Amino acid sequence: MCGVITLLHDNAACEAHIGALSDKLARRGPDDHAWLAWSGNTFTSGREEPVARGKVIMAHRRLSIIDLSTDGRQPMASADGKLHIAYNGEVYNYRELRMELESLGHGFRTRTDTEVILAALSHWGLDVVRRFKGMFAFTLLDVQRRKLYAVRDHFGIKPMFYCRFANGLAFASEIPPLLTLPGVKRELNPQAVYDYLQFGNTDHNNETMFAGVRQLPPATILEVDVDAISFQEPVKYWKLGLEENDCGGYGEAVERVRDLFLENIRLHLRSDVPIGSALSGGIDSSAIVCAIREVDSQADIRTFSYIAPGALSEEKWVDLVNNRVGAMSVKVRPDVEDMLRDLDDLITIQGEPVGNTSIYAQYCVFRAASQHGIKVMLDGQGADELLAGYVGYQGSFLAELVKQKRFLSAQRFLRKSSRWPGRSSSLIVQLATRQLLPPRLQALGRRAIGKALTPDWVNIGWFQDRGGRFSLPNMRKSGAHCLRESLIDTLQSTSLPALLRYEDRNSMRFSIESRVPFLTYDFAELVIGLPAEYLIHETGRSKNIFRQAMRGIVPDQVLDRRDKIGFATPENIWASKLQSQSMEMMHDTHFGKLFNPDKLPAHIEHLVRNVKKRDFRMWRLINFWKWVKLFDVKC
Repeated sequence: MCGVITLLHDNAACEAHIGALSDKLARRGPDDHAWLAWSGNTFTSGREEPVARGKVIMAHRRLSIIDLSTDGRQPMASADGKLHIAYNGEVYNYRELRMELESLGHGFRTRTDTEVILAALSHWGLDVVRRFKGMFAFTLLDVQRRKLYAVRDHFGIKPMFYCRFANGLAFASEIPPLLTLPGVKRELNPQAVYDYLQFGNTDHNNETMFAGVRQLPPATILEVDVDAISFQEPVKYWKLGLEENDCGGYGEAVERVRDLFLENIRLHLRSDVPIGSALSGGIDSSAIVCAIREVDSQADIRTFSYIAPGALSEEKWVDLVNNRVGAMSVKVRPDVEDMLRDLDDLITIQGEPVGNTSIYAQYCVFRAASQHGIKVMLDGQGADELLAGYVGYQGSFLAELVKQKRFLSAQRFLRKSSRWPGRSSSLIVQLATRQLLPPRLQALGRRAIGKALTPDWVNIGWFQDRGGRFSLPNMRKSGAHCLRESLIDTLQSTSLPALLRYEDRNSMRFSIESRVPFLTYDFAELVIGLPAEYLIHETGRSKNIFRQAMRGIVPDQVLDRRDKIGFATPENIWASKLQSQSMEMMHDTHFGKLFNPDKLPAHIEHLVRNVKKRDFRMWRLINFWKWVKLFDVKC
């Protein structure tokens, strides 16, 4: 796992203080660093020199995971010298690709996946990225074609940001280095701010909170003409379809899900450094830990868990899984004072505001892993979005039954599903209605239940003057496959992208490579293409097929759980402790331009008085305010 910076300039002798830029990504790659500059004809390179000169400058910070020797230093060139790469990530099937390339006559001098990627790109071209199982974000310079390519993995596990600066174009693994470039302004993106404050949405498109900075969407390639420094919109190389798989029946589908998941675990255990696992006690993280034991009876399993106080605690489930596999267990129990102490650091390393306090629990887990010498962690991100784990999918399934005119089945499903913890008939019907109503009626529906798109505590004029739109994000008309469409939507925009950003920044804060074995393209294609009832049982049981696939591997007590908690924090207690900071926020005149000063105090007082479990609105306001101050963002 690494950090990447690439600059293009219209001047072949452009100077860049590459050392200072690279240092801003030091935690992403503390083990090695280097840079490469190309004038358009010749190359220069260095490690300690702080200034680089060239038309294209590529810098890299390395976290050494596979082949720890200096042979893995980047930027790295292909054998013929035509391609040069600055790469962040891991491609886990690199050994299989290497064997295939060797059979075609390619030779290798290192044991790195980076060299395999370069050889694959040289032999098959950019289309080969579809075959990469893993996470990656890289810039690739093709000196023969005089093109630069920016590429991001299928799900956007690894980040890539870009922006225009004075006479140039820049790419980076995080936003902060870009903000130091000449001509890049720290101005708010009004639409991104509105979507966050009103709906809690972040990372749901290619925009960021900064008006001049964009992020490369998942599964895309951006091609840049080096001489003209011009580019078109990124091009998709992969997407999930709505077609149903021919899975040969439920029993065969269970076997395919089990076999492919275990294969993913095998691939994700490839490492030359110690590996740990995040364990919440839920089905997803428990499956990863138990699958490690299933594929390797001698594995040294080390788990790291956040233990919440009171009813939110999942410690008994954590203990059950650890005892099952014989794991070494580390537990963290941060309290509200710890959170207040670490809050500025959390916001700073995330780069943009975050949606809820469970991100802090994750932050503490990665810190503990680092303190115990772990450099690679396995985590369960993506499982809920692939396997229909959230309560919202219950509404999607109901909507699908209604659209199919299976009204008796819909009635039975609604009755049985509403008996599960955290659900009710009214909630499921409300969720289903969102997909049954045409998009133009959804906003009217929100007003009818008192959720206006233009809250009175917001300064509407500020947003309108800057082109902001007051609308529901991701409005769409659902087709016949309501559940599948909902899963794809959450995978691509409304849920997973934000979770992956939190995961990446929290892990990189402590120089840890976080791996997510649910997120491979072939596993996603298999699961998304299954019939809806394979994922959600008629009784309302979520992750239906995965629970069955893990029988005999994961304890039945875990697989039969009816609740869902995860890294849940005591939001009501933590949010109430932010009250003093909310008062300071209200009197910040710089920040107050975005809000209606006559209405904001009453809104905050309402939030403080009526804090409910898992209500993140107070957190969002405080988080956004602190982010504006920490990054000196211009309102």
